Amino acid sequence: MTAARETDLLAGIPKRLFIDGDWIAGENNKTLNVYDPATGDVIAEIADASPADGMRALDAAVAAQESWAATAPRVRGEILRRAFDLLQERKEDAALLMTLEMGKPIVEARGEVAYGGEFLRWYSEEAVRISGRFGENPEGTGRMVVSQRPVGPSYLITPWNFPLAMATRKIAPALAAGCTAVIKPAALTPLTTLFVAGLLEEAGLPRGVLNVITTSTTSTVSGPIIADPRLRKLSFTGSTPVGRELIRQAAQNILRTSMELGGNAPFIVFDDANVDKAVDGALAAKFRNMGQACTAANRFIVHSSVAEEFASKLSARVRAMHVGRGTEDGVNIGPLISDKAVDKVDELVRDAISRGAKLVAGGHRIAGPGAFYEPTVITGVPLESEILRDEIFGPVVVVVEFIDEAEAVHLANDTEYGLVAYVFTESLARGNRMIDQLDTGMMGLNVGVISNAAAPFGGVKQSGIGREGGTEGIHEYLSTKYTLLPNQ
Repeated sequence: MTAARETDLLAGIPKRLFIDGDWIAGENNKTLNVYDPATGDVIAEIADASPADGMRALDAAVAAQESWAATAPRVRGEILRRAFDLLQERKEDAALLMTLEMGKPIVEARGEVAYGGEFLRWYSEEAVRISGRFGENPEGTGRMVVSQRPVGPSYLITPWNFPLAMATRKIAPALAAGCTAVIKPAALTPLTTLFVAGLLEEAGLPRGVLNVITTSTTSTVSGPIIADPRLRKLSFTGSTPVGRELIRQAAQNILRTSMELGGNAPFIVFDDANVDKAVDGALAAKFRNMGQACTAANRFIVHSSVAEEFASKLSARVRAMHVGRGTEDGVNIGPLISDKAVDKVDELVRDAISRGAKLVAGGHRIAGPGAFYEPTVITGVPLESEILRDEIFGPVVVVVEFIDEAEAVHLANDTEYGLVAYVFTESLARGNRMIDQLDTGMMGLNVGVISNAAAPFGGVKQSGIGREGGTEGIHEYLSTKYTLLPNQ
């Protein structure tokens, strides 16, 4: 990628708030900087919303709710489909933009464009499939009509790690269901959401249906919005501690909530697994997005009979990885999102080693510029190590061994989280047992990547509430209404 190409792209991205169909500077004309984590350089200066700006965005969403809910489902769907088509036309722009503001390798960014775009297409189709039911009641005294109605104005809060997919995964079902929305992207990666809003504007989305606020003071801007009784839905993707606080705030007005929170995914390799296949799966499950994903495998629970082979083959692949700026050819591992993220990963690795774990590959921060950390493999990790309890959010494989199936299940479930698990075994019967026994909302059997727009995404325990994607995703933005028609 040339510097001129990057400059031209960034120059064309909206830098203001998108409220009621207008791009505005905001109440105080304040700005915040967006950085390239690979260089530490400022790549954009964008509007920094105040609490008053947030309320203006909610006002716009509330004002547009009635007319948008009354808009024909086909019309809503066609707007989303046009946005999908526009994204395909500008997919290289979207991929480069994510690489610049988030750091992921350009090949991965292209994959996210494909994945994130599917939510626009999927929900353009689901908009016309919102259904109810009609039938006689058991007593024979009347007819029951069960219908689905939009929940109402929604507040969507997205994380920094998948800036396009997390935006479309929330925006698309909300709009398809007939809900208006205010979306607040992470301050670290706001440009992609502004880009998506521009596409929807170009696709013909009416004024006020989607509003975008970018801010450096999330809690002060979000607080009044969540407390406003006109808001009816809150959707958040991020850490469990923040999600817990948002649930507490949402309780004031009994908001419908969707919470996609933290993870501590087990990756179990049984003694009958195809080890080469498991290594391929491990690379996908761990190093996608430099390990900065709630679905990233966090604990590699490997049968003692294949642990040495697995670690050896995986380490060889890890040592061959190319670390660098995501725009460079052949890069497998880009920067972490910030120096603070590097500090956390390094502290977890150092703690494990101090407790007796063996460093097999990597294990060190890379001197700047940029927030880089070596892809790492550590084995023999004691169970009391912090790295087995905390979500690593970095390119570190942590291997622990087990003896039998019961122990593997115990180790996998020994966490407050329950988002996803990965299982590698050649036994279908064992795979079926894992479906029943592992305490997670999702599972990959002999695969390392499971996300799909047509599938329900979400967890159990402290990994969240509700589902995004699939037919289930649109129901998070619908309320069920029952009407009884008496027989005449």
